[in-house]
Amino acid sequence: MNKSGTRNKLVCGVGINDVDYRVRILENLPSVDGKQKQKLIWECPIYKIWCSMLHRCYSQACAERDPTYTNCYVCDEWLSLSNFKSWVESNNWEGKQLDKDLLIRGNKVYSPDTCCFISGAVNSFILEKGGCRGPWPIGVVWNKKAKIFVAQCSNPFIKGKGRNKYLGSFPTADEAHAAWLAHKLNLAKLLAAEIEDQKIAEALVERYENYKTV
Repeated sequence: MNKSGTRNKLVCGVGINDVDYRVRILENLPSVDGKQKQKLIWECPIYKIWCSMLHRCYSQACAERDPTYTNCYVCDEWLSLSNFKSWVESNNWEGKQLDKDLLIRGNKVYSPDTCCFISGAVNSFILEKGGCRGPWPIGVVWNKKAKIFVAQCSNPFIKGKGRNKYLGSFPTADEAHAAWLAHKLNLAKLLAAEIEDQKIAEALVERYENYKTV
């Protein structure tokens, strides 16, 4: 069994793996055509989060796949895996996702002051895919046949089909968006009531009480 620590190679050209243990364990498989193959047996979950963060900021392939990470960067402190690990372990992180946008909308830096760990439900709730809605504000769809704006909002408490809730038809995109925002705020308050961390709960509600498009 090969214990791979990747200690001597920078991650994305910037990240330094300076922890005192192996972050990846690989098992050697039978060679095929003279080529040695390996199977990943275990990977440190914090190392995996750290690598994912670095790739979002410094991988060209990631930038091309998801332009929303353009100009994002990691603070100097977190370029060290040991520093990042210390911060992670001081938070309620297991089973959650690292987020840089909830506390500061439109934030571009990964740092202890700007990031937090949130559940998958909260992450899905705040995810906004601008490319899917075209030129209209979020929550707004143009009904070409009826020549009217429709407001709709996905419901995070419903799984599977039928998650989008029809909120009404409106003569202007701004009015349809306002209907979406009012409904989204109500949902945010319901979701926040289930969150133990008050900092996260308050940030979630505040996001939609003072909503700004970025």
